[in-house]
Amino acid sequence: MKALFSIQNWFLENVGNIDLATIKNWFLFNPKQPLLFNSAIFLGFFLVFYIIYILSRKTHYFRITYVVLFSLFFYYKSSGIYFGLLIFSSVVDYVLSRLIYEEAKQGYRKFYMILSLLINLGMLAYFKYTNFFIDNYNTLFSGNMKFEDIILPVGISFYTFQTLSYTIDVYRRELEPTKSFMDFLFFVSFFPQLVAGPIVRASDFIPQIYEKLKLTKEDFNRALFLIIGGLLKKAVISDYISSNFVDRVFDAPNSYTAFENLMASYGYAIQIYCDFSGYSDIAIGLALLMGFWLPDNFRTPYQSGSITEFWRRWHISLSSWLRDYLYISLGGNRKGKFRTYFNLFMTMLLGGLWHGASWKFVVWGVLHGLALVVEKFFGQFIKLPKNTFVRTIQVILTFHFVVFCWLFFRAKDFATAFQIADNITKLTFDLNQWQTIVLGYKNVFLLIAIGVVWHFVPVKTLAGMQKTFSTLPLVAKAVLLGLIYWVVYATASADTQPFIYFQF
Repeated sequence: MKALFSIQNWFLENVGNIDLATIKNWFLFNPKQPLLFNSAIFLGFFLVFYIIYILSRKTHYFRITYVVLFSLFFYYKSSGIYFGLLIFSSVVDYVLSRLIYEEAKQGYRKFYMILSLLINLGMLAYFKYTNFFIDNYNTLFSGNMKFEDIILPVGISFYTFQTLSYTIDVYRRELEPTKSFMDFLFFVSFFPQLVAGPIVRASDFIPQIYEKLKLTKEDFNRALFLIIGGLLKKAVISDYISSNFVDRVFDAPNSYTAFENLMASYGYAIQIYCDFSGYSDIAIGLALLMGFWLPDNFRTPYQSGSITEFWRRWHISLSSWLRDYLYISLGGNRKGKFRTYFNLFMTMLLGGLWHGASWKFVVWGVLHGLALVVEKFFGQFIKLPKNTFVRTIQVILTFHFVVFCWLFFRAKDFATAFQIADNITKLTFDLNQWQTIVLGYKNVFLLIAIGVVWHFVPVKTLAGMQKTFSTLPLVAKAVLLGLIYWVVYATASADTQPFIYFQF
């Protein structure tokens, strides 16, 4: 009965109280209400969009233009007038890439490439790092420069890297430019992955634009399976443990026991994984519904036996971008061992800075960079036996190093990160206390456990679950998706929470 009452409330809140002002608000920018995948309004918009999209599947130009317009609207709902910045960035890189492609003289080609780098990285630096530089200048030189009133456009770090990779590939003569500006804008603004990835490569994505829309039953079923799984990860697991436990401990770590500090650290590791991989699953699923393939962004990263392996499994599209366009450009492993270590370290340091304008992100990147260097150095001399016991120890050690690094990523400042680390060192074995805490947060710890188990579910088991899902009637799948959105509403303790990586 309680469940039916909740469903009734959900419909009254989202459907029953619709008036002209509500409808108008759906289409206007509201910084407090971006168009999120885990919101009912997105589901409504996407259903209308998708019906027209499928009906127009045989009209290439209209379909491409239609998707671009919806993508720009989607971005407008997230960043307001900054959708103009997205268009400007697209125009700049489209024009410069054409000039690079058509120019025979290497000097001019290099000039256009450098101009693209300066414009793109200049915009990123202004919006993301201006106040960071001002703050550090004031600290170092006792200055009194005023902070700029700058709002960070959602997803600027992602689409900047995406357009840069396109121009660099054209410069390297590894890619031909798109046939039209509209095709290029489609590549840049494609809404499923626009604001938080995966960062797609032009060579993988652009050829799909020119192919006829082909949506197989297998693709459709896999897409829905990914979307449902992504919503559960994000809205049920990540958001719940965040608002009901993790955020509270990180806000005031000294108000909680050592055991609670430890569990909050584990909880954040699960939270950020479920949040970000959940977004990626939804993005990949939405793209697949539209007939487009996007690369996997996560491959069970907490099963990694080393930090090197971790970065082959975590945020794969970013780590591969940093490898191909930064690490290799710095020289990779082609200029001796010391230079290789330096390149690894600098790549991760800049990767940390990419995440945010704060020294805590730099430290997070430095820690990962040092770990990669240490593994690379000692890997020359130490060859560990390959067996289950050794592998288990490696996974446990790697996971705890990653959890330690997450403290700097999540904490509001260094003091908070060190407080949590210090509190954890005071952990004592007190079974009665632990039992009381676990019972007090039973729902939170249950969801953390589900997140861990989900992470370690074998690939074959997931494939079997997907196969079972595929056998369900279409109506049952639609009802299941609707129920998932209701569960999202029922478990929410506040307004719909944005994805963590929206801030980057």
